[in-house]
Amino acid sequence: MLETTHIDDVNVVRLKDTNRLNAPIAEPVKEGLLEYFNKPNVSVVFDMEGIKFIDSSGFAVFLSAMKAANNNVGQFKLCNATEDVMELF
Repeated sequence: MLETTHIDDVNVVRLKDTNRLNAPIAEPVKEGLLEYFNKPNVSVVFDMEGIKFIDSSGFAVFLSAMKAANNNVGQFKLCNATEDVMELF
């Protein structure tokens, strides 16, 4: 579901095999992201390149990841969001 690359001390995460972050996949994506924040001081960048659609469940995934990062002195950032997807934010 998630594909991760490492650049220095940053985990760059992106969706694998889909261009939608919606209810059917939100829970496993959330679980995958939250695993990173079991340790303190972890940095994760979610690369949104290619994502064409996010629903409220997908948006909730990002809120959960941001909360977990803040609770563990970590960082969670988004990058490469399209203009259409940015309208949600």
